Amino acid sequence: MGFEFALKTAVVALGGNAITRKGEADDIHRQFANTRKSLDPIVELIREGYNLAISHGNGPQVGNALLRVELAKDITPFVPLGVLVADTQGSMGYMIAQSLENRLKREGIHQKVCTVITQVIVDRDDPSIKNPTKFIGQFYSEEEARKLASQLNWVVKDDAGRGWRRVVPSPKPLDIVEGVIIRNLVRGGVIVIAAGGGGIPVYVENDGTYEGVDAVVDKDYASAVLGNAIGAELLIIVTNIDKVYLNFGSPDQKPLDRIAVGEMEKLLHQGHFPYGSMGPKVSAAIKFIKGGGKKVVITSIENAYSAVAGSTGTIIFA
Repeated sequence: MGFEFALKTAVVALGGNAITRKGEADDIHRQFANTRKSLDPIVELIREGYNLAISHGNGPQVGNALLRVELAKDITPFVPLGVLVADTQGSMGYMIAQSLENRLKREGIHQKVCTVITQVIVDRDDPSIKNPTKFIGQFYSEEEARKLASQLNWVVKDDAGRGWRRVVPSPKPLDIVEGVIIRNLVRGGVIVIAAGGGGIPVYVENDGTYEGVDAVVDKDYASAVLGNAIGAELLIIVTNIDKVYLNFGSPDQKPLDRIAVGEMEKLLHQGHFPYGSMGPKVSAAIKFIKGGGKKVVITSIENAYSAVAGSTGTIIFA
């Protein structure tokens, strides 16, 4: 059963792979083409009267940026991870904003689009900061990795026998520094691209000032925090499958169509959604609804609009 289009503020969380797709050439022309393809459901939501914030992943893009920094480490100053997240927020925000503005102009929709470089507040005592586990960047031999760790103060670990890589913290986002600004823009009818790549992680000093953290933040969880900060009723998490499944990939896999947040939380705690697959998205959905949101849709980019209408995807409700 679908639901009426009464929810008028939404966050659409695009995956980084919506712009850089596996198996395709990763040049800028292809990234623009993929960005334009991802806009169909967003435009339909705008037609339905939604005020929108759009977030996006940046895994492939920040990985490329990090690779460039690592390859040039002997000839240019090293760039911290937080600054690379800011860089990709700007470059990807530019691609999304320009592509969306052009599409809206062609279709006679008179709305403005802007990108807000977004900082997210994390706890300086978050356990992940002392025990980083998020693999980023390229693979090295153990000798190379340990040398870089000594030179650059990295933490490095073996990645499942495939080689040694840098690991960084992935703390939970608590709030959005620019939340009030984004909320006011969205309420004023501006389509805002924000919290790209999970946002730039910062912690609050004792005097109230901000300090960056060399870490990455989960994009979907940051999108949930963003949604709560701007008073959104709906969060759409775009992924690479049509809906959430129990026992995914097995002969007895079972799709989840509509499910209450309490039941979804029970399934999460029972271990049905591992961290390396659907776990972070389900956790983000629960966070959003517990923070005041009403509905979460998890589906593919192709099905995003029809999922909001209730004909496909997984809908989690309060």
